[in-house]
Parts: sequence; C-alpha cells; structure tokens
Amino acid sequence: MLLKSIHMKVINNKIALIFFLILTSSTFIQAQEIIIEKEAVAVKKVQSNQRQKIDGIVATIGDYIVLDSDIDKSYLEISSQGGSIKDITRCQMLGKLMEDKLYAHHAIQDSIKVTDAEVNGMMEERLSYMVEQVGSMEKVIDYYKKGSEEEFKTYFFDVLKENKLTSEMQKKIVDEIEITPEEVRNFFKTIPTSDLPVFGAEMEVAQIVVTPKVSDAEKQKVIDKLNGFKKEVLEGSSFSTKAVLYSQDPGSRSSGGFYKMNRKTSFIKEFKDVAFSLQEGEISAPFETIYGFHIIYLEKIKGQELELRHILLTPAVTEASLKEAKEKIELIRKRIQDKEITFAEAARTLSDEKETRANGGTLINPKTHDTRFELTKMDPVLYSQVSNLKDNAISAPIMDEPQEGKKSYKLITVTNRINEHTADYAKDYIKIKELALKEKQFSAIGKWFDEKIKDTYIKIIGEYRDCTYTNNWLKK
Repeated sequence: MLLKSIHMKVINNKIALIFFLILTSSTFIQAQEIIIEKEAVAVKKVQSNQRQKIDGIVATIGDYIVLDSDIDKSYLEISSQGGSIKDITRCQMLGKLMEDKLYAHHAIQDSIKVTDAEVNGMMEERLSYMVEQVGSMEKVIDYYKKGSEEEFKTYFFDVLKENKLTSEMQKKIVDEIEITPEEVRNFFKTIPTSDLPVFGAEMEVAQIVVTPKVSDAEKQKVIDKLNGFKKEVLEGSSFSTKAVLYSQDPGSRSSGGFYKMNRKTSFIKEFKDVAFSLQEGEISAPFETIYGFHIIYLEKIKGQELELRHILLTPAVTEASLKEAKEKIELIRKRIQDKEITFAEAARTLSDEKETRANGGTLINPKTHDTRFELTKMDPVLYSQVSNLKDNAISAPIMDEPQEGKKSYKLITVTNRINEHTADYAKDYIKIKELALKEKQFSAIGKWFDEKIKDTYIKIIGEYRDCTYTNNWLKK
C-alpha cells in the first residue's frame, strides 16, 4: 500500500506540473448557469462538528466565474512546480484568476475568434504528452475526478478555450503599441543611477551553414504530394486534418497548420508574399522557402490580419548529399584556420544561410533582436555549442536539424565577449528600448483594466470582499 501511495503521488505531481497555467482557470459557464448558481455555497459537517465550506462561487466576472476550489488548485500547481506559495495570499490568487476571466470575457465581446479546430489540436497534443508521462488516460481522468473520458475532454476543452481567449486578448491590447527613441531616452533619464539595471555577461556569435543539396526529383515528389492535398481539399477533404497528419511544421501542426499574421508578423518574406496574394478561401500553389515547400489556405481576412493554415513538407536528403555538405564545410574550416579567408568573409561568400550571410554570419538574438546573447538566458543547445570555445576558435562541423528533416552542417565562432556591466544608454539601447516598451505596455494594460472593470458585471462574494486588490474589482 505504501508503494502504491508513493507511486500515485508521483503521478499526481507530474500531472499538476504539466498543466501548470492551464488549470488555474475554471470551466466556462454560460450566463444562465451563473444566475442559478452564483449564490450557492455547499457546506458539510466534518467529524469535529465544525462546518466547512466545500466549494462555491467566490467571484463573477461577466460570463465567467471563479470557484473557491480554483484558488486551492492554483496553490497546488505552483507548489508542484517547486515555487514558494508562502507569500501569496488567497486575495492575490483570486485577483490573478479574475484578471484572466476579464480578458476572456472581453475577448468574446470584441469578437476574437478561437476555433474548435485550434482548441482540439492543442488538447490532443497536451493529452498525448500527459498520457505518455503518467501511463494512461484513466490516470488523468482519475486525478481530475471526472466520470469519463468524454466528461474530462469537455471540461478540458473549455479550459483551453478560455486560456486561448485570454492570451489573444492580452496580445490585442499590446500588439499595436510602439515606442519612439524620444520615449526611450526619457524613460532612461527617469531611472536613478543607483537603480540602473545590471546586464549579465554576454557574447556575440557567428556561424556558417552548409545545406545539403536536394535533388530535383525529391523536390518534385513533395510538390506532387502538396498538389494532391490541394486537390483533395477542393473536393471536400479537411485542410486542417491533413496539416495535423502530414505537416512537418512542429509550431503549427497540432493546431491544423493555423497561424494569424499581419504585415508586421515575423514570417519570412516568401511566406508573407504568398499569404497576402491570396483571396479568402483560396489555396496557394506549392511554393518554396528555406524550410521546404508549403501550401497555404487563407481562411479569413480581418482588416489587416490574415487567418490561415499551411502544410509544410521537406524534401528528403540523401546520404551522398550529406557527405558532400560535410566535406565542403570541413574545407571551409581549414581555409579559415590556414588564414586564407576570414570567418566573416567565408560566411558572406560561402554560407547557405541568407539571414546571417550579409552580416558575416552574425546571429541575431530572437528574443531581443540584438546581436548579443546573455549567457544565463541563452538557448541551452547554442550555449552547449559555444561555451567551451576560446577566443577566435572555430567549432568542429556541427550537424544541425532545426526543422524536421531539414539537416545542415554549421561552424560556430564567438566574435565578442561582453562582461557583466551597469546599463549604458548608448551600448545597451536595444535592451533599454525593450524595458521602456514593456513599461508602456504595462501602462496600457492598466488603463484597459480600469476601463473594462467599470463596464463589466463583477461580483465578489463573502470574505473576499474584504481583500485589498491591485485592480478596482469592488468599484469603490
């Protein structure tokens, strides 16, 4: 029995860990159900003859509710992550849950669409991972005390949909916010010298990439397959289902190839050009990018934003092509070491990577859009590749596979090292700009909360009315 108890505790902790930030939200409940239930609080007599609240609605925000048990669940999930909950009050936890509900409520009011296909894709992916981790769907259902798989999936679908609405509403609030150089300068001036941020040690990295050549025959196989998918969809098949089954884009496959994009979204040019050339309901011809071959189905045009699905297929690379690419990159490395050519010159003239070639192979940090990588925040794979490199050293050829089936070889070198230092306006402008932008976004979010709380039906019940909240939930 002891072994069984320990085993179940491990399983439960795994489940809680996987669903952190997913299950801090309660199930969506329609307005009629809220009217019926919102004053209900169940009680039971415990052995000590004291009366204890089982569960009940503690807050209503528009068409959503928060249960007392949702607060307990949030504590459980933070603890399972190894986080400390000793300084988090129930009032603070409720405030966070209410923020999520307000976002979701107004996402619906603003006609933000989250399709069933998106949610089902997310659900299947996460449930597959869950079952893989704990052993069976039965254990998942048992943990959440649901009577059947159907009941659990209905519950989980609503949770995921609410969370997606929340994130889409947050994105909408901050997406259009921009910041000028003058605002950045003024922001920096307001920081007292003693409070200036300290930036950790950083490095700048460059690389040379050699991609194995793909034969015309392999390319044609992929093009024919994509044309076949297009024909079947035009005859009535589901584009979304085909994306889930066949697409080699791990970022969108689980959601049926779905993406939202506008002119500012960071997609590669070739993809954007095709997407914005389509009419609503149209499917593109197969086209090529650095990732492989795609077809795009344009579902909806909403002003300047597109809702689309795509399928990516990558042509197969032969062993002979891989061997040829490795031999080429070894020759490039030898030429650099023999000082026949510099690393930057080799990158500009011999690298197959368009994005870095013009800059002598210098990598751009995707999080900061700067050339610097802070060591403590660097991608673990990249860090492992450069951490032991000495100044001016060049790595041995590294097999890289950033996309499924898209193999290549690369050389890496560290071009600059920056020690830990206090923020400097000229040297750290990009980082300071990011901080200033975040402050402006926080300000916009605060203003949004002030406005929306006034316009939304909100009711807090019982002891939680005595809380002190960051937002004016009680409308005092």
